Amino acid sequence: MGDPVAHSLSPLLHNTAFAELGLDWASTGFHVPAGGAAGALEGARSLGLAGLSVTMPHKAAVAALVDERTEVAARLDAVNCVIRRGDRLIGDNTDGEGFVASLRRGAGFEPAGRRCLVIGGGGAARAVVLALADAGAAEVVVVNRSPERAARAASLAGPVGRVGEAGEAGAVDLVVNATPAGMAGGPAPDRPPPVDPAWVGPGQVVADLVYHPAETAWLAAARAAGATTVAGVGMLVHQAATQLLAWTGEDPPLRAMWAAVEGALGAG
Repeated sequence: MGDPVAHSLSPLLHNTAFAELGLDWASTGFHVPAGGAAGALEGARSLGLAGLSVTMPHKAAVAALVDERTEVAARLDAVNCVIRRGDRLIGDNTDGEGFVASLRRGAGFEPAGRRCLVIGGGGAARAVVLALADAGAAEVVVVNRSPERAARAASLAGPVGRVGEAGEAGAVDLVVNATPAGMAGGPAPDRPPPVDPAWVGPGQVVADLVYHPAETAWLAAARAAGATTVAGVGMLVHQAATQLLAWTGEDPPLRAMWAAVEGALGAG
């Protein structure tokens, strides 16, 4: 459920997995305008839907409406996944877990003991900051145009979080763009993140949460500079896989899910 929702690849990922698992389930996108979250949740409850994948602009509203929240969803005050347990709706947030899984798959990167820099202060950045800290990062530096938003995001990392500057990118192990900069059709398709790709190089991992285009110009430049890069499609696939496990109890067929989304992005 979201607004807009027609562009979402989540139904493709979910339905691919359901088919691979032999489940007679179906995922579809529901266009729910801002302010409609309460009605949508009651509809889902009445219909007995097994779960919901929640995207903008409803993550905060749904977090306030579910019967129960996981610890991660409560700390973020944002829900991207609803799981029905009997008559109760449980809110979770799988974004951060999906991101860390994408780092492991795409770059063999373990956050524990590593220095990380996150660009952004919105919901995606907050999820990444919290996940990196929970995975044992030694430091999580947040860079954002708004110092107040940067401070709020950094606070999620506790004692290892702080506000920093873009110029610190050369001294960290991981640089993450958690803003829409460079996203096709987004508010700033031609604006790169504030970290110059020339500041990174071999031995570093650079990740972008944008998945359309499959590789942003900023990520390509970082790769050309010698950094190992991780594109946003990884987080998309792995956060969906975590949702599927919660809904079905079945191990997600990651190979088939990757093939489906890469085919869709390649065709697009």
